[in-house]
Amino acid sequence: MSAATVWIIAFVVFPVTDNHLPWFLAVAATYGIAAYGVLPLAVRLGLKFAQSGHVPAYTLTGDSLPGDPVNLVLGGTLADLRAAFARAGWVEAEALGLATGWRMVTSFVFNRPYPTAPFSKLFLFGRGQDIGFQKAIDNSPRKRHHVRFWALSIAEAQEDRTRLTFWLNQTRPDVELPAYWVGAATRDTGFALTRLTFKVTHATDADTNAERDFVLDELAAVGAIGAVQRLAAGETVGQGKVNHYVTDGEVGAAPLVAA
Repeated sequence: MSAATVWIIAFVVFPVTDNHLPWFLAVAATYGIAAYGVLPLAVRLGLKFAQSGHVPAYTLTGDSLPGDPVNLVLGGTLADLRAAFARAGWVEAEALGLATGWRMVTSFVFNRPYPTAPFSKLFLFGRGQDIGFQKAIDNSPRKRHHVRFWALSIAEAQEDRTRLTFWLNQTRPDVELPAYWVGAATRDTGFALTRLTFKVTHATDADTNAERDFVLDELAAVGAIGAVQRLAAGETVGQGKVNHYVTDGEVGAAPLVAA
């Protein structure tokens, strides 16, 4: 975050809000404009240069920051995918909108159960997730196992993954046909603010390897998947950190058992 961005927030945005609102509302308005407007824009502009030509092994947030590591691939149709998670006791997340977003906020604040709570949008292949599943922990909306999936056609999967066009392809395949469901699984643990832009979000457990294995174990326990293979991710990351996560860079891949 550059000094120019800080200057804009402190000496342009805040004076404007302070001239039109009581100070406490001016501070709140400045936070909203900074966290959801100025800072995301500054990050996106900076990363256009810093990550030019980068082939990710992880998703991106709406601000173009590194998101959850890619750690799962399941093969089958959309019906197979839905049936597999239903058998394991997981539920499909609702689409994020004004109504579901507000319900999620109130459920989070008052710790009221919301089994089908929506997910924030992460991006892979140039588009937001196609579907997501979750399993609440202690019946709380603040803690949950969850996984997002993006469909990738079998033909596209044979393309050269070192080409930027592979990762920026926004075409969603026909989900009635068998496809690869590329997933990012993490465990929510509570409340946090996003790095650099300070948006309100879920805190997540850093060990995405454990969450990947948990999801695969859950599906295997009910016979929803076949044999699991360990594959290297689209980019070699080795043992290290992606964003604040610890990841070994391996993707657990398995075929779905037909619904």
